[in-house]
Amino acid sequence: MITLALSKGRIFEETLPLLRAAGIEVLEDPEKSRKLILATNLPDVRVLVVRATDVPTYVQYGGADLGITGKDTLLEHAADWGGSIGAAGLYQPLDLQIAQCRISVAVRAGFDYASAVKQGSRLKVATKYVAIAREFFATKGVHVDLIKLYGSMELAPLVGLADAIVDLVSTGNTLKANHLVEVERIMDISSRLVVNQAALKLKQAPIRRIMDAFAGAIAQ
Repeated sequence: MITLALSKGRIFEETLPLLRAAGIEVLEDPEKSRKLILATNLPDVRVLVVRATDVPTYVQYGGADLGITGKDTLLEHAADWGGSIGAAGLYQPLDLQIAQCRISVAVRAGFDYASAVKQGSRLKVATKYVAIAREFFATKGVHVDLIKLYGSMELAPLVGLADAIVDLVSTGNTLKANHLVEVERIMDISSRLVVNQAALKLKQAPIRRIMDAFAGAIAQ
């Protein structure tokens, strides 16, 4: 049995064409089903529906053989395991080039971020991407106090909790709607395929078949 860990939403939807290229059809819509284990048209392939942030953990510990999750999630997960994906027992063979967005710094409109940085001010930064934010600001030599939040990041500057946020940005419409402006782009993000290293050895043929099909679909 090959088990693939996915999360609901954009990544799941954008993964479906890749699965079809591998001859895999998921038989139920996770948005409509209460099931967390979904069957496919192949009796030896199933899909686990988990939180996006849990995908690397399921793959690392063998709850899933493969998973698809964002580069942001992988970087945060790796930070807990010595700073590398390999240290967490994960093999990252493919950038699937789906669910593309970016991680950026944003502040409320009217806040002079450039001057604050230039003057060496200590900034309060709200984010759920603590490892990414810490490394970014350390590289710039900017002193920050990081405040970990799990959602509604845009509120933090508006109520005085933080001077800035570090968050995913796609269209930028949510920032604009909340009177925030993007002031620095930290990195581009896309979703990656991760594989349990032990599973790759034990189930090499079926996993390689899926990997090769994904790679072929990306190249088209």
